[in-house]
Amino acid sequence: MSKFATIDYVIFFVYFIVVSGYGYWVYRRDRNVNADSKDYFLAEGTLTWWAIGASLIASNISAEQFIGMSGNGFVVGIAVAAYEWIAAIALIIVAVWFIPVYLKNRIFTMPQFLQNRYNSTVALIMAIFWLFLYVFVNLTSILYLGALAINNLAGGANFHLIVIALAIFAIIITLGGMNVIGYTDVIQVTVLILGGLATTYTALTLVSEKFGLGSDVIAGFNALLRDSPEHFRMIIDKPGPNSSQADINKYLMLPGIAMYFAGIWIVNLNYWGCNQYITQRALGANLETARTGILFAGLLKLMMPIIVMLPGIAAYVLYKNGSLQEEMAPGGVFNADNAYSAILGFLPTGMKGLSLAALTAAIVASLAGKANSISTIFTLDIYKKYINPTSDEKNLIRIGKITIIVAMLFSIFLTWDDLLGIGGEGGFTFIQKYTGFISPGVFAMFLLGMFWKRTTGTAAVAGLLTGFILSVIFNNYAPAWFGNETFLYTAYPNGKGGYEIPFQICMGLAFLFTMIVMIALSLAGPKVNPKAFELDKTMFRVSKPTLALIVITMLLITVLYVRFW
Repeated sequence: MSKFATIDYVIFFVYFIVVSGYGYWVYRRDRNVNADSKDYFLAEGTLTWWAIGASLIASNISAEQFIGMSGNGFVVGIAVAAYEWIAAIALIIVAVWFIPVYLKNRIFTMPQFLQNRYNSTVALIMAIFWLFLYVFVNLTSILYLGALAINNLAGGANFHLIVIALAIFAIIITLGGMNVIGYTDVIQVTVLILGGLATTYTALTLVSEKFGLGSDVIAGFNALLRDSPEHFRMIIDKPGPNSSQADINKYLMLPGIAMYFAGIWIVNLNYWGCNQYITQRALGANLETARTGILFAGLLKLMMPIIVMLPGIAAYVLYKNGSLQEEMAPGGVFNADNAYSAILGFLPTGMKGLSLAALTAAIVASLAGKANSISTIFTLDIYKKYINPTSDEKNLIRIGKITIIVAMLFSIFLTWDDLLGIGGEGGFTFIQKYTGFISPGVFAMFLLGMFWKRTTGTAAVAGLLTGFILSVIFNNYAPAWFGNETFLYTAYPNGKGGYEIPFQICMGLAFLFTMIVMIALSLAGPKVNPKAFELDKTMFRVSKPTLALIVITMLLITVLYVRFW
């Protein structure tokens, strides 16, 4: 891969100055407002709907999407877009039903929700768990994958130097508080989309030229459809007795129609609705602003596959037809996750600088959002409650800033020599593995806690443990213990001498049994729960503009699924 020209560095430098300068201007403008800890951590009442929506996407899209989802596009094609398009529906559900519950009950952090609804034990357990998960899995993996991607794009410049530079850039943004994060994320998303579209444009023109159609983007896309129609089907066929291991692996990744009745909903609703990292953007706004921002993010999600998945399909077609052989297997080792960087190598001068800025924007926005969530949970749910209950607002903000720096230093240390083995099993897999085990229990705990008054604290703790234990069993031991064919599931050979149940099916089964356990324990408990939230039907009414956004989003999703079913 060729290195950057001077113009590429100039473009990146301009991006850095614009983001940093704008962030500093927002900080100076609002520094008196941010004297209150809730203003600092949540930007209470100051973020507009477009800032909330942009910040949600900027925090969500990072190196694991650019690299991992593009790699999945190379392997399975457009079916991986289900993660993004179902996310748009999940955002509608969160906007209509989840956010009103949070805002009516003045919820600022997810542990606070658990304390208000259940008890302090459940809240403390989850606060500690989320801190470990965010620091040791999410923050570290984002930093590692981001530095690795930029290092590859820069032609192997200096991995460790890039790690430090990304961390410092993120700290600069994060120390300004949620208001700075929210508004700089608008720039980050703009750069992310422009840079991503530039990469997609290059990918499609490469395909067009490969088939002798000139440099025509539309012709390139049509060539993809003709050459690899199997990569433009949303549903992966269930393996039969004569299926190849490659086809089985695709099904294990995205189990056909079954995934729409199982894990993909749990993944998305838990991520978008029960995750401090995400919901924090909307918790400081009024209901209408929060809803509009979340629905705006849903519309943006619909276009994300064009940016993060389509280059992977283009790389597959080019590789299949004799191109990108060296780019897909640097050092002689093939890896589908090289798809995105393989395309980046063909970007013209200037475009590489824009793509570097886009990748950096995605990484830094995610790092800043995650670090802010870590700071918020530690400061408001642990420090203020258990360490220094009498702390004043100024000290809380100071502790929050110290927490950001300490969390980032931990992630740098863990990233330095890949101490957690992120690169060994693939970054996208690493994140899914360690967050997926807890999702069924957490989502069940939140769902029943919001909408069923009988749910008890005992049931919540039992549900959390049940979800985790069953996720481990179904993912690792069920085929060996119970056989490969049961009335609950079918396990398939994984090509490593064993059998596996598709990951999303495991999540669905774990969630089902967790719900049963929680409902049974709650029914055995008291009939009246004084900590249950009072729900008013008027909370869930939507305005005509909100309804219009929902209808537009659902129509677009329907068109996409009808076209590529």
